[in-house]
Amino acid sequence: MKAIILTKDPEFEAKVSQLDQGDLPKADVLVDVEYSTLNYKDALAITNSGPVVRSYPMVPGIDFVGTVRRSDSDRFAVGDRVLLNGWGVGENHWGGLAQSACVHGDWLIQMPESLSSKQTMEIGTAGYTAMLCIQALERFGVKPADGPVLVTGAAGGVGSFATYFLSKKGFEVHASTGRSNETEYLRQLGATEIVDRATLSSAGKPLQRERWAAAVDSVGSHTLANVCASIKADGAVAACGMAQGLDLPGSVAPFILRGIALFGINSVTRPIHEREGAWAEIAHLLDGQIPGDITKTIGLGDVIPTAAEIIKGNLRGRVVVDVNK
Repeated sequence: MKAIILTKDPEFEAKVSQLDQGDLPKADVLVDVEYSTLNYKDALAITNSGPVVRSYPMVPGIDFVGTVRRSDSDRFAVGDRVLLNGWGVGENHWGGLAQSACVHGDWLIQMPESLSSKQTMEIGTAGYTAMLCIQALERFGVKPADGPVLVTGAAGGVGSFATYFLSKKGFEVHASTGRSNETEYLRQLGATEIVDRATLSSAGKPLQRERWAAAVDSVGSHTLANVCASIKADGAVAACGMAQGLDLPGSVAPFILRGIALFGINSVTRPIHEREGAWAEIAHLLDGQIPGDITKTIGLGDVIPTAAEIIKGNLRGRVVVDVNK
């Protein structure tokens, strides 16, 4: 089987290698992988740009979709179409950037029937995380009539799907990006206003003009602090990323003077019923249609250079990996 393998012996190296299936970690379900993806976390691991990988050697890839070849799990049978998002694969346990994966059955869910294998990975962890963010805002009570919703990092994977899903649900979406050339792309996804990233990415006042009813943030740091400072009274923010940084250099003022809420979205270890609920809503909302410009497909041989481009911020949307290409 072919796989991306990361080693540190003692120097870090990322390469495409031929591995034996006997090298795979022991678990109760063996999956023939069809597609994986290249997320920001994967790019951090492959470029050794962040402390993602917990042990070496490691096969990265926090997503995959495929068909069960062997199962000792009572939840799955041979031939089942399954998908995985998160659970520490590609970090603590070998992941999906390989032609086979051996994982615990409790980490898998059945693929939505209305989506193809490739479509499932076009959505991937990014789309699934975006939906978890939106569902958190909706449970809090955020409605389209409340006003515009901001999406930061809007040209990235989570941001692209958050923009698209919110628009499909009837929300007015304001999209923040630092790439002016992506304006038309974001408008095609449903954004009605483009916000320059530079207006949010530096230190700002603890309370600012009330602009948005809610926000989906994948950036963190000063951006998240400024977003919180600009949310309307009794609004909410769903935070799921740290592209700018892990710090939060803000103030309690928006929380105690405007009563806003901040929801942290952990997509990695959500229970099965939440995963199935998010994917069911995605499948219903998309109705088999995914915007054509939101994804690109590469083979395993293109993963390492593409990861470097993701870290540089040069790619939009989602990167799907055909592991058999």
